[in-house]
Amino acid sequence: MPSHMAKAAAVALASITAVLISGAPSSAADVPWDVAHRTATAQGTRAIETGPLNSTLVVKGELTNTGDGCYSVWFRITNDFVPGPTVKHATQCGPGSTPIDFRTTTRLTTTGSVFICKSETREDCGDRKTITSWPVHKPAVRTN
Repeated sequence: MPSHMAKAAAVALASITAVLISGAPSSAADVPWDVAHRTATAQGTRAIETGPLNSTLVVKGELTNTGDGCYSVWFRITNDFVPGPTVKHATQCGPGSTPIDFRTTTRLTTTGSVFICKSETREDCGDRKTITSWPVHKPAVRTN
């Protein structure tokens, strides 16, 4: 192996090692999200946690129902242009609230949506809203 290739390999190995032994994952500022359907609302924040090997989309919040019946929060994540399964994450029956704490590995091509459906099926649902639109990270507030 020529010496310039050996040097490049050594630099790459050192960079990877530095990433692997670096401290705790960093987290970007939270970005708000919300959806609603009939008597139910869900709202919270989303952020990207960056770790040494991958990044995680973290969606936190609360599902609230003010009426009768059950309502569920659903997520749909697409990675590398391949849609994943639609997953029910939280259900609230009758008045009250239920916490939401959804996490998934994310890539540059990850997209996702959140929506609420009446009951625990997907037959009567509200509009889908993105949870991966830009900025995924909340922009810094400038003070002049």
